[in-house]
Amino acid sequence: MKLPILILYPHNRCNCRCVMCDIWKTSDAQEISLADLDRHATDIVSLGVEWVIFSGGEPLMHSDLFGLCRRLRALGIRLTVLSTGITLAAHAQDLVDHVDEIIVSLDGPPRVHDRIRRVNGAFGALAGGVGAVHRLRVDFPVAGRCTVQKQNFLSLADTVEAARDMRLQSISFLAADVTSTAFNRPEPWPIDRQSEVSLSAEDVARMEEAMEALFESHAGDFERGFIREKPEKLRRIVHHFRAQLGLAEPVAPRCNAPWVSAVIESDGVVRPCFFHAPIGKLSEQPLREAINGARAQEFRQSLNVAENPICRRCVCSLYVAASA
Repeated sequence: MKLPILILYPHNRCNCRCVMCDIWKTSDAQEISLADLDRHATDIVSLGVEWVIFSGGEPLMHSDLFGLCRRLRALGIRLTVLSTGITLAAHAQDLVDHVDEIIVSLDGPPRVHDRIRRVNGAFGALAGGVGAVHRLRVDFPVAGRCTVQKQNFLSLADTVEAARDMRLQSISFLAADVTSTAFNRPEPWPIDRQSEVSLSAEDVARMEEAMEALFESHAGDFERGFIREKPEKLRRIVHHFRAQLGLAEPVAPRCNAPWVSAVIESDGVVRPCFFHAPIGKLSEQPLREAINGARAQEFRQSLNVAENPICRRCVCSLYVAASA
């Protein structure tokens, strides 16, 4: 199997304390070193990796992120950094020099964003960092991504305006995940913890109204692609929260992530996507074996996305069309 997309967690810690994530609770710092990357460089090439996305944790907390970038760029690989934006300004020059795009987390207008991130001044640091990048290169692509949950579901239009004011290239939305073991959860959250992030039936009805109003008031932003999703895809967020309440049947998104990508965590654990169980570990086997070994092949052969309970609860999707 070829692997056009590789998602790396270069560092396992974060500089925010977001209400919808437990990564910040990690106490032991781990990171993928340049030596770790070099051990798997041949496999990265032979697997046909074209795009590496640095996720995490906060990638900019890595001790030598741009050393990793230089090594991967020498292989002709496109690089994207996902970031909270807290330290974007301090790394602006290296980002412009060594990566192809940045995607920042934007959870709403200033007060909403800071409340969700639980970091005073987080919005200001993010906006200042985006500005620092654009002062170095005005056309450098910086996009925003918003995780929709209890504290910001009525702020969708304000989030779009905040993204515009920040001169982001685009803004996208996805629902908060509250049921999986992703994002440093040793086990799924109990119901009371889920309710702090998820929506009530009344909330869902109000969000549906707010979303339909967004479609009308920002029609031009959808047409121009400033809001990345089409209205029908954003309506999936409403359906997702409704299904979580047992008011609708969960429906898996169109996705082929396990066949076109993989996730490598900072400790070397390899997953077919963010949410499914590991298929290997790089301390025990080469990358190519983890991706194409018996365990991975069995998983892909047995996976029916439409019927799998993890896929049916999934908040995101990746679909890459087969090349001609």
